[in-house]
Amino acid sequence: MLRLGNILLWMAAAIILCQARPNVKLNSLSSSGLRSDCAANVIRLSLDKALAVGNQLEVEAINGTKHILLTPSMAAQCGYSMESDPWGNTRIYTSLMGCFVDNKDDATFNVGLRLQMYGENPSDVVSHDVSQTCSYTRWASREILCDRNYMEVSHHMANLDAEAKGQTRDGKDEKLNANLEASGASQGIWKMTFYTPEPVAMVLQEAEQAGYAAKTTSSRLVMRSPYNTAETYSEDVAGVPMEVFRVSAYYMAPQGLNVVNLAAACPKGGVLFTEDMISWHVPRRVTPLLDGRITVSEMHMGINGQRLDRSQMAARGYTLSTTDFHIVVEIPVGSPDGYYKSHAPDYQYHITYFVEPMLEVLWRTDDTQDDTRYKVLFPIMTPLMTQSPQIQDDTVPETRVFSVLLGTFLHDVELRNITFSTGVLTVEESNAKGFTVQEHSLANGSKSFSLQVPFDADVVLKHNPERLVTSYFLPLIFGLIVLPEETPFALPVDLQASLQDIVLPIMAGTCDQNQFYISVKFGSHGSNFKAIVGPRELTAEMAEDYNFYENGTHLSLILPYTAKDAVFELLTAESVKSRIDLLLLDRANDWVLADLYLACYFPLKATECHPNGTMTAVAVKVESTRNLKPSQLTLKDQSCTPQFSDDRFAYFSFSVDTCGTTRTFFDNFMMYENEIRLSYNNAKGADNTSPVDPDYRQTISCFYVVNETQTVAFSAKPRTYEPAAEIGTGQLMVQMRLAQGMNCWATLYEDRTSLPSWDIIVDSCENRNDSYATIFHPVGSDSRVLVPSHIKRFSVKMFTFTKDDEVLKDQIYVHCDAVICDTSSQADGSCRGQCVHPPGQSYSRPAGVKKERRSTDSTRQRQISSGAIILSNL
Repeated sequence: MLRLGNILLWMAAAIILCQARPNVKLNSLSSSGLRSDCAANVIRLSLDKALAVGNQLEVEAINGTKHILLTPSMAAQCGYSMESDPWGNTRIYTSLMGCFVDNKDDATFNVGLRLQMYGENPSDVVSHDVSQTCSYTRWASREILCDRNYMEVSHHMANLDAEAKGQTRDGKDEKLNANLEASGASQGIWKMTFYTPEPVAMVLQEAEQAGYAAKTTSSRLVMRSPYNTAETYSEDVAGVPMEVFRVSAYYMAPQGLNVVNLAAACPKGGVLFTEDMISWHVPRRVTPLLDGRITVSEMHMGINGQRLDRSQMAARGYTLSTTDFHIVVEIPVGSPDGYYKSHAPDYQYHITYFVEPMLEVLWRTDDTQDDTRYKVLFPIMTPLMTQSPQIQDDTVPETRVFSVLLGTFLHDVELRNITFSTGVLTVEESNAKGFTVQEHSLANGSKSFSLQVPFDADVVLKHNPERLVTSYFLPLIFGLIVLPEETPFALPVDLQASLQDIVLPIMAGTCDQNQFYISVKFGSHGSNFKAIVGPRELTAEMAEDYNFYENGTHLSLILPYTAKDAVFELLTAESVKSRIDLLLLDRANDWVLADLYLACYFPLKATECHPNGTMTAVAVKVESTRNLKPSQLTLKDQSCTPQFSDDRFAYFSFSVDTCGTTRTFFDNFMMYENEIRLSYNNAKGADNTSPVDPDYRQTISCFYVVNETQTVAFSAKPRTYEPAAEIGTGQLMVQMRLAQGMNCWATLYEDRTSLPSWDIIVDSCENRNDSYATIFHPVGSDSRVLVPSHIKRFSVKMFTFTKDDEVLKDQIYVHCDAVICDTSSQADGSCRGQCVHPPGQSYSRPAGVKKERRSTDSTRQRQISSGAIILSNL
């Protein structure tokens, strides 16, 4: 035997008599939204949502000149019920046996209702009076109506007038009639006995005060009970929970006092659910209502109180069938006669489906032939069904726009806001920011939402998983609400797209005779990269030294070829090949975004040959000898060390007949040759380069013509005046005797070896690197000069030392080295009155290199310095 008690049962019933709605003022209403019709033993009034939206609805029953407010308790007692969906569509049902129905001989029934709609202001009331007349004559002996808030049973009363004719009532009857008249029930119901199942007796007034209704009409006796009263009880019938109402009513008939037994039993459950189908089970034999065998003569299904024929049922997919124990109504979930409703418990999206089927059965008792019409109006709402809205990512990376579609949702869901990485924006704010938020209505009444956000929006996060690829992230939280309750829920969405869209920076470089010129055109990263110049990351201090410039789209650098971060690749006789390396690295991953290796040849004479037999040579530390210390280089004769050196250069100056220089004759030429090299035989403990390092050898040579005749043209222009010293302020006392050569310079401080310094006379010659060259004047014999060959006379333009165009001091010191010569020896060129550097050649010490003594025998050198020479504005 199948018992539904072992199956999940669901029961839903609702009654709403007064429903609060949003306070929106409604100035005028059209009655076109009101419809009323007759549905067998009930009258149905439909109110369209457009008529009720924004208002609070109250319903009054019209009884002649009286208007009775139908509160929930009054409605259940008097045979009224109301069902409203969340959007204001309302149905009001009235039993033809209702308290305030105008009943004409149980055949014609007039129903009057007043609908009062209150706006935001209580004084703004719009009323609609609705009346409906229905005829109904197909009364069964017993009619049972199960509505959503009450149970009603009516019995046909037999006409006993004929039996009472000619009969004489005794004194006992007269006494009973007197009591009935005194109780007010001489023409109707006197008292009732309820069975719970224990008997409970009440007179009519007591029963009405308890919420029950009882009355007699021209041919029927009617009893009505709300659900869940003290005098009703529950009973399981074929596995279906039923609420039972049983009562014996005593009423006065024309022939005297009569008693009728009344019973009603209404289902409170019996619903089974699958994902697609609702199955409603009603007991085939409602045993609380039966005393013997019955025969079912009619069985009908309906929706919202209205019968459906077989074709209408088939079109909707409804079925009505029987089993041994049940009448089964099957309704597909989502049928058009019901509606879906959204819910958001625990901020999660769910839906329910609501439908109100009707079952009407007519059966006949086999022994008495009395028929019973059993009618049930049964609202059903499914359990909460979890809905997972689809997230459709329609992003096409090449369009550089995120595009997402959310749905579907029921029409009672509204998108309120979106949470981005930067904060929360309403729909209106999102559209104003340049995003596109749209709502899409679908043909089946549902809706979806779409959002479009450009990749370059500030709410989009991005990073580079690969050197040329950008990954874009758009974290979102869609804030939605369910109407009309405004219940919130959220839907998080994470969008991601990758695109090979990195534009790398472009570098270019050129050179002139002294400097590197580098330009960088920015790519996708802009200036967000690390610049590595040579071995070092570019710093603000380096940028200043290298003439760094940036304008937002480009940057440029200017570096001398001797810059610290440049390397020398190759030294030739006339030039040096210098290279600068520049790398641009991604800051997060150190990926190489761009690289430039710029190498150029710059003019540099490695060897210079002078007519006086002097050779000068420059040695350069090239890239292949990174550990070389130029100061450790020597000529073949290891005692011949650089005249000066730094960490990259070594400068040698020597006579062709010294330092192990060899001489070779070729036809009419004579070649002097030496070698700059690194020796490993220095004194013990010296910090030398390991022999494992690359060998350093640089051959230097000079060629001279053995026999050559040169013609020199010159002209002399007579002086118009003899040079004379200008009068100035300062102290200079220099006296030289028996000397024909010197080498003079100026310093900022009194110390002759201090820096900065500037050469005035170099190896008895003017400093040709000075744009204001020293001028030598002939010396004649006069009273002051007895031996003109012992005197040197020269003049220089007055100057000062500056830094960044700022004068450091207003004074300088002049120092000279004077050589005391042996007039019988002609070995030293300066003693022979020769300029060591012939015309056309130039040489000056690099900045920062201290003055070195000449290689002339120091026993013949004398040092002479002046006092401070003051710069004056006079």
